[in-house]
Amino acid sequence: MALSSAQPQPIPYRQATPGKVYTSLLDKQIRPLRPEENTLSKAFLRRVGELGAEVAQRKKRYGIWQEYSWRELYEQVVDFGNGLLELGLSAGDTLVIIGENDPEMYWAQIAAHALHCKTCCVFSDASPQDIHYVIHSVDATIVCAHDQEQVDKMLELRARLPQILKVVYWEERGMWSYEDDDWLASFGAVQALGAAYRLAQPGRFDEMALSTEPGDTIILSMTSGTTSLPKFAEVTHHQLVYGHALNDEYVDSRREDNWLSFSPMAWLAEQAFGFASHLLNGVQVNFPEGPETVPTDMREIAPAGLLFPSRVWENLARVVQFRINDSSPLNRLMYRLFMPIAYRAIDLEDEHRAIPPPLRLLRWLGEYAIFEPLRDKLGLTRARNVLTAGAMLSADIIRFFRAIGIELRQLYGSTETIGTVHLRGDVRFETVGVIVPGVEIKIAENQEILIRTKARFKGYYKQPDKTGEALDVEGWYYTGDAGHMDEKTGHLIYLERVKDLIELATGEKFSPQYIEGRAKFSPYVQDMMTIGGADMDFVSAIIVIDFQNVSRWAEKRGIAFTTYVDLSQREEVYEIIRGELRAINNSLPAYSQVKRFVILHKEFDADEAELTRTRKLRRGALQAKYRELLEAIYGRRRQVRVSAEVKYRDGRAGTVETELRVADV
Repeated sequence: MALSSAQPQPIPYRQATPGKVYTSLLDKQIRPLRPEENTLSKAFLRRVGELGAEVAQRKKRYGIWQEYSWRELYEQVVDFGNGLLELGLSAGDTLVIIGENDPEMYWAQIAAHALHCKTCCVFSDASPQDIHYVIHSVDATIVCAHDQEQVDKMLELRARLPQILKVVYWEERGMWSYEDDDWLASFGAVQALGAAYRLAQPGRFDEMALSTEPGDTIILSMTSGTTSLPKFAEVTHHQLVYGHALNDEYVDSRREDNWLSFSPMAWLAEQAFGFASHLLNGVQVNFPEGPETVPTDMREIAPAGLLFPSRVWENLARVVQFRINDSSPLNRLMYRLFMPIAYRAIDLEDEHRAIPPPLRLLRWLGEYAIFEPLRDKLGLTRARNVLTAGAMLSADIIRFFRAIGIELRQLYGSTETIGTVHLRGDVRFETVGVIVPGVEIKIAENQEILIRTKARFKGYYKQPDKTGEALDVEGWYYTGDAGHMDEKTGHLIYLERVKDLIELATGEKFSPQYIEGRAKFSPYVQDMMTIGGADMDFVSAIIVIDFQNVSRWAEKRGIAFTTYVDLSQREEVYEIIRGELRAINNSLPAYSQVKRFVILHKEFDADEAELTRTRKLRRGALQAKYRELLEAIYGRRRQVRVSAEVKYRDGRAGTVETELRVADV
C-alpha cells in the first residue's frame, strides 16, 4: 500500500543559534503548589476525602468490569501498606513491581510512596537476568510479581537474592502448588497482615502519608539504555506534581474522564499522565482484562485519555488499513473516496485557509459514512487527550489519524524531565510541539537539546558521576538529542540522537530515525534500520517484514511459503518492499535515499539485545551483529549466507542455513 499523497517535506538540517535560551511563547501563569497536595501521597488522601463513594478504578475480569470507589481504594491501599510494614519494609527501601498494569500495581505504588519508600516497575517481558540486574541496582527488599510467570522468574533467581524478604503475587490463578513456600505470599495474605497491624496502630498509615516531602524519591525509573546498561533516574513527588501543574492546561485531565492504563508502568510517561493524574485530578483509571482484549475494552469504555508509545500507533494504523482491505467492496470504495478528501481538508486547515463549501460537505459526508464508525470501532469516539511519546512518530501516522478524526499529539521529554507538547489545533508534523511554560530549552554547538526546569529528576540512583554528566551546575539537562527551534512558531524540531546522526562519505548528514519512521507507515514493514557511515557513500536498509500482514497478503495471492524465513526471501515480497522504499525515497533528498536493502530472516528481538524494552533500535549492537550483511550490501554482493533459527508449528525448534538476498531499490 503506497503512502498518502501530499506528504510533508523532509526535516531540514540547519544549525540553530548556539547558546540561545528559548522559553515558552504560551501565556500561562504557573499556579503555586498547595502544601496540602505537594506530594502524591497527600493528594491521595485528599481525593479519598473529597470523592469517597465515586468510582476511582475499574478492572475487567472474566468479561465484567469491576469497580472500586475511592473509599474502597483507600481500604485496599492502607491494608496492603500496613502489611508491607509487618513484612519488614522500612522507610527508604525499594519495592520492585513486575507485571501488566492492574489495580494492584497502583495500590502497591500508592502504599509504598506513603511509607516513604521507592518503587521500581519492570516490564512484564523482562528476563530473569534483567530482573536480577534491576533488583541489585535499586537495592530492593520486597518484590510484587503479577502471576505465576513472574513468580517463576523470581524462584529461578532465589539463591542469588538473599536481600529479598518476600515475593508478593496478586494473580492467584495457578499458584496453589506454591502455597507451602514461605518466601511467597499472596496480595490478599499481606492485606490480612495489614488489617491486623491497623487494629494496633490505626492512624499510622495516614501519619506517614501526611509527612511525605516533595523532595522524596518515590520512583526509580529505568532509562532505555540504548548504548549501555540502564540507569535509574530518581523521580520525586515534586517532579510529578510540578510537571502535572505545568502540563495540566494542555493535557487537561478531568475528574469525569476515563483513562486507559495500558502503556507499561515501567515507562515514566504512564506514571506522569496516568498514575499522577489519577491522584491529583481524580481521573478514573481503567485496566483492560489483558493485552489481547484492549481493542474490545477500549470500545466499551471509550476513554477520554490514553497514551501509547509510537509502536502501538504504528501497528494500529496498519491494522486499520488491512481491515479496510478485507472489508466489503462498498466500505473499500468509500474509504478510497473520502480519505483524499480528508487529507485535503486537513492540509487546508494547517495552511490556515478556508475549506471550500463543496469540500466541507464531502468531508461531512465522509465523517458520517466512514470516519465516525471507524472511530467507534477503535473506541476513540470520546478521545480528547490522545498522546504519543517515546520514539518520534512518523508524520504519516499523525496525518493518517488526523484524517480519520483523531488528533494525535506528540510529547517530547524523557524519564529525566519534560519539554514540549503539541497543542490542539497546532500539530505540526515535522515537530514535537511547543515549549511548556516553566521549561527553558537551549541548543548546543553540536545541535544537542538542553532542557532546564524544576520538573526534573533528582539524579541517577547511586551514580553521581552519571548525574554530573547529564546535569550541569546551572541545572541544564543534556538530553543527547539533536534538534533546533523554529523561532517563528516556537516549535521544537527533533532530528535524532546526537550520536546517531550519520555522516556519509560525501559529507552529507542524515537522520536514520526519520527515514525509519516513514517506513513504519507501511503495513508490510515492522522494523527498519537505515545504515550509513563515513566510509559509505549511500544509505542502505535492513528490513523486518510484518509477518502477519505479509503472510495474509501472500495467501490471498496464492503465494506458497513454509516459514518466516521462506516468506521473507520470496521475490514477490522483495517487490512490494521495493515499492514501499521507492515511495519513501520520493520525499527524501537524493543523498539520504535508500539505495540497497536486505529483508532480514527474523524479527529484531529485545531478548537478543537488538532492541530496548521500549523497542528502540540498539544500533551499535545491530551493526556489530549483522556486520556480514553490511559487507555484502556495500561490497555490491547479491547474496549473503546466514544461520537462522526456526520454530515449527508442533513446537520443535531448529537451525537452518539460508541465503539472504541483497537488492537494489
